[in-house]
Amino acid sequence: MTLFFENVLLALNSLFANKMRALLTMLGIIIGIGSVIAIMTVGSALTSSVSSSMASMGANNITVGLQQKGQKQSTDKQGAVFGGGSSSRKNSSSQAQAKDYFTKDMIQKLCDAYPKSIDAISVSDSVGSGSSKSGSDSANVQVLGVNAGYFMANSLTYKKGGTFSDRDFDGAKSVAIVSDKYVDNMFQGDQQKALGSSIMVNTSGKYITYTIVGIYKYTESTFGFSSSSTQDVTTQMYIPIKMAMSITHDTGFSQFTIVTKGGVSATTFVTEVENFFTPLYKNNKNFEASAYSMESIVSTMTSMLSTITVAISVIAGIALLVGGIGVMNIMLVSITERTREIGTRKALGATNASIRLQFIVEAVVICLIGGILGIFLGIVLGNIAAAILGYPASASVTSILSSLFFSMTIGVFFGYYPANKAAKMNPIDALRYE
Repeated sequence: MTLFFENVLLALNSLFANKMRALLTMLGIIIGIGSVIAIMTVGSALTSSVSSSMASMGANNITVGLQQKGQKQSTDKQGAVFGGGSSSRKNSSSQAQAKDYFTKDMIQKLCDAYPKSIDAISVSDSVGSGSSKSGSDSANVQVLGVNAGYFMANSLTYKKGGTFSDRDFDGAKSVAIVSDKYVDNMFQGDQQKALGSSIMVNTSGKYITYTIVGIYKYTESTFGFSSSSTQDVTTQMYIPIKMAMSITHDTGFSQFTIVTKGGVSATTFVTEVENFFTPLYKNNKNFEASAYSMESIVSTMTSMLSTITVAISVIAGIALLVGGIGVMNIMLVSITERTREIGTRKALGATNASIRLQFIVEAVVICLIGGILGIFLGIVLGNIAAAILGYPASASVTSILSSLFFSMTIGVFFGYYPANKAAKMNPIDALRYE
């Protein structure tokens, strides 16, 4: 152990004696380790952010939609999952007709069959895009009819008022829940004045008057693109589902969302739901029921992002190989310069093993110091990049420890050949070296 620490001190003295050469030697290690740490930090932050955003939409919710028989889930349907089951009835399948839709009776039978697994059913019906105008004030809205279960599958943060009452739902009342952005445009931000006010919305040339009973906080979609102008932004306006269906004359739904009870595995329940609808759609030649959960989407997305992060890190790690070759090169130069020193030590009784250890330790120290500097550089760059992207970042302890271990491994691997060359020197030839 004493010999080891003596070799460490010798290595440090050698580095300080040639500071610039040592720094240039470490540069490849610093850049390689720094790149890997930075990429893994940003990748981890991105993965965590996307996973938490998707989980907040209801990781344990199951979306049931129509799918053409013999086809796998389409991209459009997965997009609907990202929306938490709030997509328009018309978005799930443009070719589906009223006779293909899920009926209220079908959905009720599903609830009756699995009372211990289903907490609520979320259905929605899109009335379409609309606009409100009052003098010079205007606002764009997407009118969406929803049931009580919708608010369990998609949480809203209310700033004034609240959700619909049972009387609003059952009586198909002409009431609405609007966003704070809508209030900013139509009521100059006066939420107290907006609550209880009547508004007129034009959808497809038809004007309907609604009474505002709730104001929710508008949040931009994680997967969407925001409008550059506050005046142009289109926000959701919610109305009772019965009111919406009286406008659209729809009698069914091409998709709905199941809110499962706590402790129920969404992944397992998906199969049961599909099996339930199989006999109901056996006579339908074109469509079948397809269920999928956010839980599986979150798992797939996390796995995909992690794979991409690792792949990019491996590419960045090529710089480590270059850095390792640089370490080997400078060690060979150092051994050549210190040939007489090696000869003197061997003449005084130093063994091949001690000479070998001396230069391996020196290579490890170079790589270890370069690795530590690279870790600090990677953490700084990773946090800066994550901050620019708007994601909270933190380097994992595992990646830091792995980087240190990898640095030491590089030192041993690329330092062994020069060290072994020094150990095998003939002391007489070494002493004669000029």
